[in-house]
Amino acid sequence: MKNSIIILTFFALGVVLGVTGKLPDLMIQNDFSMHALYFLMFLVGIGIGADKSSWSVIKTMKIKIFLVPLGIIIGTFAGTALVSLFLPDLKLKEVLAVGAGFGYYSLSSLFITQLSGETLGVIALLSNILREITTLLTTPILVLYFGKLAGIASGGATSMDTTLPVITRYSGKEWSIISVFSGIVLTLLVPFLVTFILKFL
Repeated sequence: MKNSIIILTFFALGVVLGVTGKLPDLMIQNDFSMHALYFLMFLVGIGIGADKSSWSVIKTMKIKIFLVPLGIIIGTFAGTALVSLFLPDLKLKEVLAVGAGFGYYSLSSLFITQLSGETLGVIALLSNILREITTLLTTPILVLYFGKLAGIASGGATSMDTTLPVITRYSGKEWSIISVFSGIVLTLLVPFLVTFILKFL
């Protein structure tokens, strides 16, 4: 949990500094977090590329690799459907649409706001941010008790970028390729699933 606490501490510090405005205008007006993420992905890519065993998982799983994002989709919808029973003010399709963000809060909240209004858009934003933060903090525990794929499942669409480093660390570099593949598939599906659920269900 040491690393999770460090991550949470830096996140909390950033929030406090952002709220209090005790930062130079240069930092507020520019999105340095994206540049940091790009550099982090570059380093993770080097680690994966240098570890030849990383690619052996792809050869082993073959077509079964598609079961990873499929399982995440089924699990997410099952979980959100269950949660909807405790949210009488929201329709089932609205809760499913929020879950269909798979942690991709920026894109899903934008689509949901356009299709269903700002209230549900804010709910989607907060819910999917929480999914990402939960993955960052609990991946060590999830992997320990539920296996190597647990962090990938928890991360959803974010397993290809923001949560990839922590997944790589605790699941192993050999699972990084699966993580990236699953994240890409889920990211591509987000706009289609959100739109379909809100317009046609």
